[in-house]
Amino acid sequence: MSVVKINVLTVPAEQRELLEKRFASRAGAVENSDGFEWFELLRPTEGTDSYLVYTRWRDEESFTAWMEGNMKSAHQGGGAEGGERPRPAASGSTLWSFEVVQQTAPPGA
Repeated sequence: MSVVKINVLTVPAEQRELLEKRFASRAGAVENSDGFEWFELLRPTEGTDSYLVYTRWRDEESFTAWMEGNMKSAHQGGGAEGGERPRPAASGSTLWSFEVVQQTAPPGA
């Protein structure tokens, strides 16, 4: 079965819009990776400053290959003038890992 990776990002209120814009500008960056199955960016609605970045992968090897390839190069690249990387929008990050043991979908999905 698939594996799920949830990156828990601590994002101050004043950085939320920036974080969401950065994710939107990366459209397509993960979708073409071998073994990729699903992505969601979840915005908190109350009681927390943590965004959840949900990805689902065919297996652990697919996730690891993406982390060591496309994801790593995307996060090491320059961006601002003078070759400096832009400051992160998140002030903290924790990665949660899960195996899918049961799943269901609506009929016809």
